[in-house]
Amino acid sequence: MAQPDNNQEKFEPFVPARDSIYEVTWKAVILGAIISVVFGVANAYLGLKFGMTISASIPAAVISMAVLRILFKRVTVLENNIVQTVGSAGESLAAGIIFTIPAFFIWSADQSLAAAGYLHDITKMQIFWLSMLGGGLGILLMIPLRKYLVEREHGRLAFPEGTACAEIIVAGDEGGGKAKLVFTGIGLGALYKIFMNMLKAWSESVNYDFKGFLKGGTIGVDATPALLGVGYIIGPRIAALMLSGAVLGYLGVGPLLAFIGDQIPGTIISPGEMPLNEMNPAQLRNFYIKYLGVGAVAVGGFVSLIKSFPVIISSFSKGFGQLLGKKVDTGETPRTDRDLPMKWVLLAVLGIIIAIWVLPGTELHLLGVVIAVLFGFFFVVVAARIVGIVGSSSSPVSGMTIATLLVTCLILVYFGVSGVSGMVTAMSVGTIVCIAVCMSGDIAQDLKTGFLLGATPWKQQLTEFIGLLFPAIAMGFTIYFLNDAFGFVQIEGSTRAPLLAPQANVMATVVQGVMNSNLPWLPIIVGGMIALAVELLGVSSLPFAIGLYLPLSLSTPIMTGGLVALLIRKFSSERDRKKKNENGVLFASGLVAGDALIGVIVAFMIGSWGMYEQFYDSHDGMMATLTGAFGPWLSLVCFLGMAAVLGHLAWRGFGSKQRE
Repeated sequence: MAQPDNNQEKFEPFVPARDSIYEVTWKAVILGAIISVVFGVANAYLGLKFGMTISASIPAAVISMAVLRILFKRVTVLENNIVQTVGSAGESLAAGIIFTIPAFFIWSADQSLAAAGYLHDITKMQIFWLSMLGGGLGILLMIPLRKYLVEREHGRLAFPEGTACAEIIVAGDEGGGKAKLVFTGIGLGALYKIFMNMLKAWSESVNYDFKGFLKGGTIGVDATPALLGVGYIIGPRIAALMLSGAVLGYLGVGPLLAFIGDQIPGTIISPGEMPLNEMNPAQLRNFYIKYLGVGAVAVGGFVSLIKSFPVIISSFSKGFGQLLGKKVDTGETPRTDRDLPMKWVLLAVLGIIIAIWVLPGTELHLLGVVIAVLFGFFFVVVAARIVGIVGSSSSPVSGMTIATLLVTCLILVYFGVSGVSGMVTAMSVGTIVCIAVCMSGDIAQDLKTGFLLGATPWKQQLTEFIGLLFPAIAMGFTIYFLNDAFGFVQIEGSTRAPLLAPQANVMATVVQGVMNSNLPWLPIIVGGMIALAVELLGVSSLPFAIGLYLPLSLSTPIMTGGLVALLIRKFSSERDRKKKNENGVLFASGLVAGDALIGVIVAFMIGSWGMYEQFYDSHDGMMATLTGAFGPWLSLVCFLGMAAVLGHLAWRGFGSKQRE
């Protein structure tokens, strides 16, 4: 499926606007709802245990094609699109829940808070309503942005998962060489992931911490097919911007901090909890570099919001015109350009605002509601643009939520809201914003897939709510079950390892830190100044800020994929460049799909098969793989081999049999 070289070229989707084919059918909605619940529950466990989730959009598209074609002979690409639209919502909701809700359980287990009178327990019903209200807000606020981010920025924003889904669905429909490229990628990506992640044959992450020269610095690579594929899809420029932020943080700031620590040995510098000269690179990130990233992402996001203002204002002005009964000259709107009417969007947002205000047990009085809606709107715009740059899997949702919590706590303290009440209010605001951000990123990818395929936007926007509803029902029971079985903090006297819920633990600490006036503001402000300096150079600061916030080991495999794309473009003739790049996108999409599918299967095996969980835990580490000390070297060889295969198939495809 060809894409234009720039956003000025008229784009023709796979299904033209003049054609009307089956789209929202009962079989597509039911299968999508099942996938949404399954992926949501699986990712809740995986994220709470390991601090990561698996993108569900591409696996949902692949499962949709397989199941619908087995059960029904005639299935349209737009029905498959609805399945992945509904099915991907569960994973996004799970991310929003696991980053925030466990904080309430963590506080409940804190003996010092219990002694101070903390008695707040969040109920399953409150989790459901927070999920629906936050998710609904994210979906609705994304609708006015669709024309700008998905259509006008087409050719500039890659939307890697959304593009990959469209490529997979089209390849499955067309067959021939395109399908062979995609499904070869799926097979090789899955096989790679089985050996690396399921069987623990070699290391998933390879890292080296410098000891002498550049002490405090680190290099590494998360050698996964998914990140390699994402790097190819987003291209070398965005990948390089991400890597530049990571290089500054982990090969610049880290060694500088270590050097300072060596000059003042034994000195503890806040927010660190141990002498600076004794910290390893991971500890330097957790105590210092991470906060630089939080500030940089906040400033980069604010700049993105400013750039989007003209279209946002135009969309909302038209919506208010409809709401007030004014006629809006829309002409003959093509089927592929019809969103939900803005007057209904605005009324629904108003209804959600009122519902948040009256929701019991969350301490969300009027001030909290205003903060939640304002930050929800701000970071929905930011998140939608971020996933267009690097995809949902690499979107720094936790960083945006931390920024929300920081400002929310300060505002609450200023207005005299503190103590247990202030903590609950702040975390409730953070939960709504986090879920809204996750769901907005998901629907942004889905709408990109629909744009490429020729779907009807308002139908996707409505079915997204179905994808939200069913996992929202299951999520409260899942969180309570996991807390009862494992807990989210280590209980004194217990031998069972808890689900550490890393993001939720950080956020619980941030809220308590602000309320107790011991949060490190200086590195956050410095991070914002770094992002501002990058913007003044005429370079987009958001990809740079994402690289600064995320570990270096995530940027290096993405850069590897970007370098493969650069080499293909550089050495291809003008006539063949477009075809070869499309070959690479198809195969890279398959790699992402195969990796994600096996990741979900591993999550189920860990949660349901105790013997496998013991095997997985006992081999979780660089030197604990089945190949021992050779694991890191074997990982690098296999990863570079996969990069070579990507380059080869992008260059040659499958010969003359490939369909144009």
